Amino acid sequence: MQIRDLPYTDPGEPDVRSGPRFLLWLGRGQLAGQLKSLAWGLLHQCGIAGLPLAVGIAVQAVIDRSGARLALAGGLIALLGVAIAVGETMLHRTAVTNWITAAARVQQLLARKTAELGSVLTRRVAAGEVVAVSTGDVEKIGWFVEALSRFAAAAAALVIICVGLVLYQPALGVVVAIGVPVLALAVLPLLPPATRRADIQREKAGRATELASDTVAGLRVLRGIGGEELFLGRYREASQEVRRAAVRSARMWSLISAVQVLLPGLLLIAVVWYGASLARDGRIEVGELVTVYSAVTLMLFPLRHFEEIAMAYSFSRPSAKRAARVLALSRSIDPSGTDTGVPSRTEAVRAGPSRLAAHGPSGDLYDPATGLLAPEGRFTAVVCGDPDAAGRLAERLGGHAVEADGLPSALLGGVALDGLPLDTARAAVLVQDKDPVLLSGTLHELLDVPSSGKVAAAEALAAAQCDDVLDALAQASVDTDGDPMRTRITERGRSLSGGQRQRLALARSLVTDPEVLVLDEPTSAVDSHTESRVADGVKRLRAGRTTVVFSSSPLLLDLADRVVLVHDGEVASVGVHRELLHTDSRYRAVVTRETDEETEALEKWEETA
Repeated sequence: MQIRDLPYTDPGEPDVRSGPRFLLWLGRGQLAGQLKSLAWGLLHQCGIAGLPLAVGIAVQAVIDRSGARLALAGGLIALLGVAIAVGETMLHRTAVTNWITAAARVQQLLARKTAELGSVLTRRVAAGEVVAVSTGDVEKIGWFVEALSRFAAAAAALVIICVGLVLYQPALGVVVAIGVPVLALAVLPLLPPATRRADIQREKAGRATELASDTVAGLRVLRGIGGEELFLGRYREASQEVRRAAVRSARMWSLISAVQVLLPGLLLIAVVWYGASLARDGRIEVGELVTVYSAVTLMLFPLRHFEEIAMAYSFSRPSAKRAARVLALSRSIDPSGTDTGVPSRTEAVRAGPSRLAAHGPSGDLYDPATGLLAPEGRFTAVVCGDPDAAGRLAERLGGHAVEADGLPSALLGGVALDGLPLDTARAAVLVQDKDPVLLSGTLHELLDVPSSGKVAAAEALAAAQCDDVLDALAQASVDTDGDPMRTRITERGRSLSGGQRQRLALARSLVTDPEVLVLDEPTSAVDSHTESRVADGVKRLRAGRTTVVFSSSPLLLDLADRVVLVHDGEVASVGVHRELLHTDSRYRAVVTRETDEETEALEKWEETA
């Protein structure tokens, strides 16, 4: 895989059982790149390892006054210099390629998971953690993948050097062969505490990132209540904790670095002292001593890769663990293994034309967990006393739930939504949550979404009562000749009011014109007059299409063909708005915001009447 070939056509199915398994899966997926990097690394390291031999030959040639051997040594040094230059250049090239391609693979996996789960992702994992995984954690995972091949080349080079020294000069070679493994393994007792400190630092950094993300997202609200200084103080405290944790971690890694310098220095002193005594006794030549000394000196370079791989693994392991936790989330399945009447993924796909329409399934929308039924082609309103429960139910109706819910999938025309291919399920059911996001760009780009083509942008904007939004965008236009469709909308629509953002998001959903449209509190930020017109426009534009609206607004409920009350996780009442107001006290309490005392008093009055 080359950088020019990115992105991957298919990033694959990762092993997310643990962080180390995920790293191993990444390494296996780049085996060819790792072998290339290993080969170039061996050329580089062996070129460096050969220099002491050439220098030793040159020194001995000068002592023996041999011009032929001196010329041979010069040619060998030149050849090794070319090998070092080529090897290091290509090693850097292939290693960085491994880094970038590994990071790109992880980012593609995260992007695919985000598209699969939608808004459910941030309900399962904090938004700040998602940001940390897709930025800093991806870099650290790529670093480990990149460092792995260089470490393997360095380890192989050390083995080659030790074996070569034993064969070249056994007396000194044995000393080096015994000392090098001790040097390589000396830092092992220090790695567990260093890893723990690195984990603590990562955890605190993740919390600080989450706090910063949440503060920025809610900055407008914080300014409204004068709470920005409070949250700024919290972030200062969190950042100071990160600093202190980073300093503690750096102290341990500096100790490891000191050990990596001290012990090789002691080995070098021992080799020089012992070699000098051997040369004095005439048991070895001066050139041989210079060769062994130079080899031990140059061994410090590959030994540093042991420290790097230990640091890279300790930093990448928690990053890989977080990435694996995010990638392990999936669309919901029945965990019990019992037959719930929900077709499996394979069964749903095999059903083919007999079960699916040309563009996906159609029919009644049904949720087995609550018993909620939204008949095909009807406008159904759902009332829930718990807004969070309403949000989870809306997500499940769109097939957005995850395995952790432990609930069966919603059915559309008898077909399980989580058993369908993702694009088919998303095309069939569109869920707009209570806090929709507007991406930056022009209004034309905002409404340029995959759709049936049956609903024009002007019709959707009119149904969502966006006239004042168009006027505001036209006035804000500077270089578009007053055309609101060409006016840019800032990130998340921050330049618009909450009601304007909500109506633009509704218009975007209406343009899509899905088989089933699920709206969670679509008019919570608009006034009652606008809400009434929006409700009428939605019903008119969605005539003959299945629409489910989660709301407790009487204006919306009064226009619904069917109203369903969901209480304590199951359907409690079904009817029309005016009927349920008189027959169901729980429904009346939610819709009219009655207090418990008012509800009890009204029930007593009804009993006496």
